[in-house]
Formats: sequence, structure tokens, C-alpha cells
Amino acid sequence: MGNGNGGSKDPILVVGGGIGGLAAALRLSRSGHEIVVLEKAEQFVEIGAGLQLAPNATRVLGSLGLMDKIRDVGVFPNRLRLKTALTDENLTHLDLGKGFIERYGAPYVVMHRNDLLSILLQGCTERPSIELLPGKEIKDVLDGPDGVTAVCADGTTYRGRALIGADGLWSTVRKKLSDDVPVNSGYVSYRGTVPTDRATAHAPLDEVVAWIGPGLHYVQYPLRSGNLYNQVAVFRSDQYLQGKQDWGNSQELEEKLSVTCDHIRTAMPLLGRDHRWPMYDREPIDRWNLGRITLLGDAAHPMLQYLAQGACQAIEDAEAIGVAFDREPKNVVEALTMYQSARTVRTARVQRNARLWGDMWHIDGAGRLMRDELFKMRDPDDHSHIEWLYGKRDPLEVKP
Repeated sequence: MGNGNGGSKDPILVVGGGIGGLAAALRLSRSGHEIVVLEKAEQFVEIGAGLQLAPNATRVLGSLGLMDKIRDVGVFPNRLRLKTALTDENLTHLDLGKGFIERYGAPYVVMHRNDLLSILLQGCTERPSIELLPGKEIKDVLDGPDGVTAVCADGTTYRGRALIGADGLWSTVRKKLSDDVPVNSGYVSYRGTVPTDRATAHAPLDEVVAWIGPGLHYVQYPLRSGNLYNQVAVFRSDQYLQGKQDWGNSQELEEKLSVTCDHIRTAMPLLGRDHRWPMYDREPIDRWNLGRITLLGDAAHPMLQYLAQGACQAIEDAEAIGVAFDREPKNVVEALTMYQSARTVRTARVQRNARLWGDMWHIDGAGRLMRDELFKMRDPDDHSHIEWLYGKRDPLEVKP
């Protein structure tokens, strides 16, 4: 490998133009690096609907100068609320107002996924040091003593001083480091948006509400300055456990959520049915690097959605890799080693806690009764279980 200083004039290659990849490109560009983003799709677009951004992500987005644009299209809810899916009973809530913002140094925001991608894309487009190349499917990445090469399906190749694999759950770059495969949780998600004035049943428009129940949950919150309303239904599929091909279909959705409270059943007819989203994660791995190649976002640490941290952790990754190159601007391998050492520890904790949180949401029987009582007893001002996740920290701190 030598000392890792070779090819210093080459750009940093980013494979994948999603939220994490563009955030990394923007952060590294602001530190003076040349960036080439290679995106498989023919255009930069995010599939999906709502996205929750906790302070650990919005602090980074603020440091990138994006909060004014986010304020134009996002919603800044006043609280997060948990309710029971079967009876609509309140369990607990977390206030997100002035005290929360002062505590964590940034707000909690909900917004459309594609709105955030568009803001990041505009930020990248405005920087001459970032080259955005759609329609570039990666077939292979090759690490060498003085640089790394990305080989595309169309026969083109790109050389860089480092390569960041931000190519999602089914990452091609990750295959260079690990032969693991995504883990199917057996849960499926349906999600979509409707104009707020057409929503047949909605929670208060200043809240993000999750109704939790045995093997299922339902989430609602506003988007696009309150003009759109986001809905998500998730359930454990018995058909998946039975090995059926068409598992988690809309008929099973209706059957599973037929036991829920009036609010959910009234809201359900406007829930999108045109696409089902099987829910996957992977086991944490402690090695993201191969020489000058590293991973970021879902390529590194895909997680279940129960902590609403998938995009947030990708944005944290972007900040951390930027700081690593700031602290070690010449030695690529050392910069990536610092990044890996900090982020593998941190994201493994988030991945594992997301699984635990999902188990807690979906428990039944005596466990459900105990969970409900514990939530009801919780002091709404108690931050002991989220301080580690939302609180300020050195991006390269080697600590969970």
C-alpha cells in the first residue's frame, strides 16, 4: 500500500447518489476535495415517502448550509407520540419544542425523502468540484497501491484516490468485503401520502404518531409544510413464515390491521397499495474498508426502521468521513481507518437497538401489558434512552 499518499490529485469516487452518497459528496467537497458521484439510475431520485430526521442528522445538514431550504418544505413537529394500535390509548410522548432544540442543538424534522434528495442534489450541482454521473452501474471496484478504479457496466472506468460505496442495501461494493446477505425480518411495509385535506383520519398536524400493537404498527405525520399527509402500515406476515411467494400482499394487510382501533381503520382506505416494502437489515460487520475502499449508509449498516435512523446514520457517516479527511488530508488509508473505527461501533449499536425497539413495539401477551405500563409511567422529560442517539458527539469518537 505504501504510505497512502499516491494519486492525491485524483477525485474521491462515491458510488451511489442517494441521500448518504450526496451528503458525503457535499461534505467532502466543502473541504476542498474533487468528487465524482456514480449513480446506477438514469436520474437522481428517491423512492418512498416520509422521512424523519432527528437532531443528530439535522445538526449535520445545518452545518452544510441546508436548513433554510429544509424549512421551506419540511415540517417541524412539536412532539412524538406513542399510542396503542388496538385501543388508541396514549402511552407516552416526547416534546420536540424549544427545550428539545436547545438540548440537542438542532430540531426534529419530517419531510419527503425526495425533497431532501433534491436539496442535496442542488447543493452538489452548485459546486464545480462535484461531478454527477447518472446511468453508471458499477460492476467492479479495484483497489491498487496508488488509487482505486471503478469499472462500470457500460465499459467506462473511473480512477480515484478513494472510493465510498454508498450503493444501498444490495450494495455491489460491500461484496468486496463481505459475503453476507440481507436478513428478511418477515415484516412488510406499505406507505404513501395523500393531500392532508383528503385524509379520512389524521393525528394532530403538529405530531408524529405511532400506534403500536401485536405484530403491527401504524405511523402518521404531515409533510411538505403540512400539505401532504404520510401514512405507514407495517405488519408481520404469516404468509412469509409459511413460505408463500406472494407474502405480505394487500389482502393480508387488510386482515392483519382489521383488529386495530377505529382511527387506523378509518385512515386505511387511503393508504397506498401499489408497492409493498419487505423490511430487511443485516448483521453488523466491523470491517468496512479494503485499502482505499469503504462503505457508507445502507451499504455499511442497513437497519430496520423502528428508530427512524437509517438516513440519519448515513448523514452522520457523511460528516464523519469528512472530518476524517480533514484530520488526515494526505493519507487516505489512515483517514478511512479512523472513519471505520468510529462508525462501525456507533452504527452497530443503532442497528441492534432498532431490532430491539421493533420487538418492543410488536410484543404481545404479558409483555405487551408490561410495556404499556412502563411507557405510561415514563416521565415525558426523560431523555435517558435517547441522549446517546441524539446528543452531540465527536464524529470520530470510538464509542457506541
